[in-house]
Amino acid sequence: MEQPIILIVEDEEKLSRVIQLELEYENYRTKKVDNGKDALKLMQDQDWDLVLLDIMIPELSGLEVLRRFRRTDENTPVILLTARDAVHDKVSGLDLGANDYVTKPFQIEELLARIRVHLRKPVEQKVNKHILAVGDLTVDLDAHEVFREGNKIELTPREYDLLVCLLKNKNIVLTRDQLIEQVWGYDYFGETNVVDVYVRYLRQKIEKGYSKQYIQTVRGVGYSIKE
Repeated sequence: MEQPIILIVEDEEKLSRVIQLELEYENYRTKKVDNGKDALKLMQDQDWDLVLLDIMIPELSGLEVLRRFRRTDENTPVILLTARDAVHDKVSGLDLGANDYVTKPFQIEELLARIRVHLRKPVEQKVNKHILAVGDLTVDLDAHEVFREGNKIELTPREYDLLVCLLKNKNIVLTRDQLIEQVWGYDYFGETNVVDVYVRYLRQKIEKGYSKQYIQTVRGVGYSIKE
């Protein structure tokens, strides 16, 4: 199997070379670039398994490179290399779509560990793309089956659709109107309290008798499933 290829965007030549040698020792393929303009072109023109992106680089900052790159590519893992006290840059980078960051100076073992994690994720997501889960609650989308602690739970089609909608938007609060649109359809003209009724049905089946409650009510807003 062909080894992953990693783009190193770093203008400190000594550090860049150290990273490159360590990655190649681990049998990764690499390419180095030392400025934002060339980095963006390479990131847009070629496929990369992962990008190491320093924030403080000439011509275009790392954050600007990331912002432009994420317009067309949402999937390639990007790990930012940041200064120790650059809290604002770390937050901005994560908001712009960075997957992770490593603070300078760092131990190469830490960087290698983070790289391994992010290179592994796409494979895991591919294998589990038809499974939705939160804690011990899982939904098999192919089989239309729901399990809690390994026990199969029977749901009506509407209850199942509501649960899937909440799980696909895990940790996001959905309003009653949003749930009606996504579960009942845009042409539904009934009362919005139908959502409350079905949430109650769902709770009876997936939460009654279990210590952990996943469906959260956000008063005056709607519902969410949270860890």
